[in-house]
Amino acid sequence: MDVTMDYIREFDIRLDREMYYAGEVLAGHVLLDTVENFKLRSVRVVLRGKAHAEWKVLVSGDRRNVKDDQYFIDDRAIIWGKDKPEGNIPILPRGQHQFPFRFQLPESSLPCSFESKPGFIRYYIKVTVDIPYASPPQGMKYFTIIGPHIDCMDEQYLKPMVGQDKRTTCCLCCEKGHVVLRTQLERSAYVCGESIKLKASVDNQGEEEVRLKVKLLQHVEYFIDRGVLGVTKELQHLVLEYQGDSVKPNTRTKWDSAQSLVVPVMPPSLIGICRLLQIYYVLKVNLEFQKSQFMTHSDFLSLTYLSPKKSFVFANLTIKSSFSSFTEVACDHVEGGLYIGPEFLLGQVYDGSCSTQEVRETVVLYRPVYVSVARNVPTSD
Repeated sequence: MDVTMDYIREFDIRLDREMYYAGEVLAGHVLLDTVENFKLRSVRVVLRGKAHAEWKVLVSGDRRNVKDDQYFIDDRAIIWGKDKPEGNIPILPRGQHQFPFRFQLPESSLPCSFESKPGFIRYYIKVTVDIPYASPPQGMKYFTIIGPHIDCMDEQYLKPMVGQDKRTTCCLCCEKGHVVLRTQLERSAYVCGESIKLKASVDNQGEEEVRLKVKLLQHVEYFIDRGVLGVTKELQHLVLEYQGDSVKPNTRTKWDSAQSLVVPVMPPSLIGICRLLQIYYVLKVNLEFQKSQFMTHSDFLSLTYLSPKKSFVFANLTIKSSFSSFTEVACDHVEGGLYIGPEFLLGQVYDGSCSTQEVRETVVLYRPVYVSVARNVPTSD
């Protein structure tokens, strides 16, 4: 056991908040409660934000680790003493001490905090208590960055998106009838907790029943720079789905999503900010033919929460008087909510395979949170 810890009763890092946006001031203090006087050279603080990607690949029959890092913040401060003091090293008297610190977060876009098995984006404060001739005690405190700044009320996201697909059924080379799917997306950016505003009309002049199906998919792409080609990995998860009633032949019907497509809590779209990973969402609208299993489709490859292709964007900021916002951990069926790193669990690693009851029995030290909204329901007098 390190003798330095014999006379440090408490060593803790405390932040004013657990969640920050780019451009804000991060403030907190280091708490040291000591039972003896001792020499203390300095108390050093590092503010760091970094992305890390790592997984195994097969190279000439051998499984090898590939990994890469990207840093967004790397700031340092000495909040007590000096890095290289001249003369006598000062003595810290016994008792409880608080050493405050402040850092200005960059104004530029910061990617959101994110946890997954192939890669993560983490922000943390690291404190080193530099005691001469002893192993310096160190502590880390993780916090959440809400980003990047995406306002789903921006004009670029308010233009409706429309789609149409038509199929003609045939019998012995004779056209028998057509089936038409028309869709309209009210806007292309949403916040978790909102319902996706989608309208669809089905004109079934064919000879078999059809059924409307809607799916929202999460795509996460990871990149590691390994020479000219690099190494990539892609994961896809079903976020939500809807299946409508059958539409009989020679009938028409219209559908409005209303509250049928409420977006769960999940990481926002992340495109062009982190070179190691990107997150985008795809909304797929299909008609399924009940007998032939043929599919018409209308894909909105862009819902904002942003996508590189024609994609739906999911945002982290909305300006609506009818909504109030809060933060919550991501749902457990998407990247960002499926995995908790072993360093944050006092117990087993949660990778989605064990039950949520088993996870609740462990102590989770840190999980990133994301912005969600709840509609304010008027109360009756």
